[in-house]
Amino acid sequence: MGKLIKNHWARLIVLTAAIYQVAAALEGFFWPKIFWDFLTTNLDGAVRPIPILQTLNLILGILALAWEWPLNIPLSSTTKFAETVMHRSIEARLVVYPLSSLAALLLYQGTNPGIYYLVGMGVYFWAYSEGEVVCPEPWTLPRRRSRSVGKV
Repeated sequence: MGKLIKNHWARLIVLTAAIYQVAAALEGFFWPKIFWDFLTTNLDGAVRPIPILQTLNLILGILALAWEWPLNIPLSSTTKFAETVMHRSIEARLVVYPLSSLAALLLYQGTNPGIYYLVGMGVYFWAYSEGEVVCPEPWTLPRRRSRSVGKV
């Protein structure tokens, strides 16, 4: 049996959360509602009359989609986003995704993606604690170091 590559699994979870977050943000434009409105009405200003929370969820969802599945669009003449340190950093994901989760959990339509982000962060932390690395190209394995023939 093969070994579970946890950052690939986390990538699938976060991709699901990001797609769901974009859909929830678009739905939130038409039916604005804060999830916690049964406790307080103080947060209603974030969704009505100016859709601040919906726009934030839309931006964070698209950012997560672009981060987890980078296209082959070059940033400059020599580098692509998938080759940058930002894309390969699990630590940066563990900083940004809690904010995405919080924004999603505040919106009524976004409670499920908020929970998915939390699960994805847990799996990313597991991968980080075991020393996994994110490869530049999605769904590839890290290259093994070539073994040089040396003296015995």
